[in-house]
Amino acid sequence: MHNYLDFEKPVADLDSQIIELKKIGSGEDSLDVSEDIQRLEKRSSDALVELYRKLTPWQKTQVARHPDRPHCVDYIGKLISDFTPLAGDRYFAEDYAVIAGFGRFRGRSVAVIGQEKGADTQTRLKHNFGMARPEGYRKAVRVMEMAERFGIPVLTLVDTAGAYPGIGAEERGQAEAIARSTETCLRLEVPLVSLIIGEGGSGGAIAIAAANRVLMLEHAIYSVISPEAGASILWRDAARAKDVAQAMKITAQDLKGFGVIDEIVSEPLGGAHRDKDVAIETAADRIEVALTELSQLDGPALRRERREKFLAIGRDLKV
Repeated sequence: MHNYLDFEKPVADLDSQIIELKKIGSGEDSLDVSEDIQRLEKRSSDALVELYRKLTPWQKTQVARHPDRPHCVDYIGKLISDFTPLAGDRYFAEDYAVIAGFGRFRGRSVAVIGQEKGADTQTRLKHNFGMARPEGYRKAVRVMEMAERFGIPVLTLVDTAGAYPGIGAEERGQAEAIARSTETCLRLEVPLVSLIIGEGGSGGAIAIAAANRVLMLEHAIYSVISPEAGASILWRDAARAKDVAQAMKITAQDLKGFGVIDEIVSEPLGGAHRDKDVAIETAADRIEVALTELSQLDGPALRRERREKFLAIGRDLKV
């Protein structure tokens, strides 16, 4: 069974009934319950369609954080052949929250940089829940500069609640590292494509997402601050995160309208976690299109287009 979110309870109840009927129908001297199963499966599918047709921003936040949602390592494992990870920032240490290296995407050499949250307690602790320290962003800069040196396009996979806010990270220059990584993205003279696969949190996300093409999964979120943190600041009450999620316009649909992202990548019904292979392949198709388009531009044109795109965000909005 799936890990159901709170708002998916109607679907969870129907799926539980289907499982029970299948058990009844599989035993010796069992009753023929195939018609009942088909009827419930249709009701479950219809309920899922109805739920996901009108998700609120807070519900999309829950989907974006779903524990079974495909992570950076899943995308790399499925899409990148001959992947060679690089470790360390050549200044302080290795940061496992950021995975970076080189490989081949559908026959094309690429540099890959992604934020990994981890899938269980052990890996979440290892990857620090996807919250990078300064050394993670400095490693990203090192890989981007190496990619530019050899004329290799860069693909980034964004999935973080934000940069790590610990004392040690601040002592080692967290703000400077984020700014330097963002600046490196903007000045690259090779194609840069970013895909927001889950959460795109604040400067921790933009540090590797100031790209020529910013793609975003249908139920991902992208924001200047997490809804809970925003609610804590505004009302000193994290329970009002739903209100903040609504007000901040953090969904892919809102951000496409504002010009913050370039394209929305569709997900399977019920979210990317319900069919990881389809979700990853759909994203891969859009990445390939973006890389093919950008490969037609020379270095100065890539840099100019990227900078102009970000300077233009919000220019025509009426407040």
